[in-house]
Amino acid sequence: MRVAVFVSGTGTILEAMFDAQVPICLVVADRPCRGLGIAEAQGVATLLFDRSAFGGFSADFDRPRYSHALAQAMASTDIDLIAMAGFGTILSEEFHVAYPGRILNTHPSLLPEFKGWHAVQDALDAGVATTGCTVHVATVALDEGPILAQQAVSVRSGDTAETLQERIKEVERTLYPATIMAVLDRLHHNLPVTGEN
Repeated sequence: MRVAVFVSGTGTILEAMFDAQVPICLVVADRPCRGLGIAEAQGVATLLFDRSAFGGFSADFDRPRYSHALAQAMASTDIDLIAMAGFGTILSEEFHVAYPGRILNTHPSLLPEFKGWHAVQDALDAGVATTGCTVHVATVALDEGPILAQQAVSVRSGDTAETLQERIKEVERTLYPATIMAVLDRLHHNLPVTGEN
C-alpha cells in the first residue's frame, strides 16, 4: 500500500508517521517547509505544489484550479491513501473526486465539537474540561467526514492554546499513524475505510 502525506509546516506528525513505519511513498507540500526536508532525509519522493501560480495566499487564490491541477499531478503516482498532516490548503471537490473516501485528516478536537481552524482556542473559550484529537475521512465539507478514531485530552487549569495544542499533538502523533495503519489493513483486504462491513 502506498501513502502520500500532505504537509505545510514543521512536519512533526510526518516524523511520527515515519517512526511508526507508515509506508510513505510521497510527501506533498503547498509551500516550502521543513516537512519536505524530513521526507528527503528519509529518501522519500517530494512534490512542492506551490500556491504561488494559483494566486498564492491572497483573496485571488483559485482553489478549484489548484485542486484540479494537484489531482492531475498526483494521477501518475499510484497512491492508495492520502494523509493530511497540517496541510494548510483546503482542497475543493476537484481533488476529492479523484480520491473518494481515501483522504484522511486529523483535527485537534473531539469532532463534531469545535470544527474549523481555531478548535483549540474555541475549546478553551467554551470552558470545556475535555477536548482531544479526531482522525476522520476528509470530505469537501470541512471537518464533516466519518470519524475513524478519537482520543480525549484533559484541559488543565492555566492552559493556553499553545500548551493545550502541544498535548493534543502528543496524542495525535500516536493516534494518527496507528489509525492510518488500520485503514491500510482494511484497504489491503478490500474492506471499506470507515469500518463498515
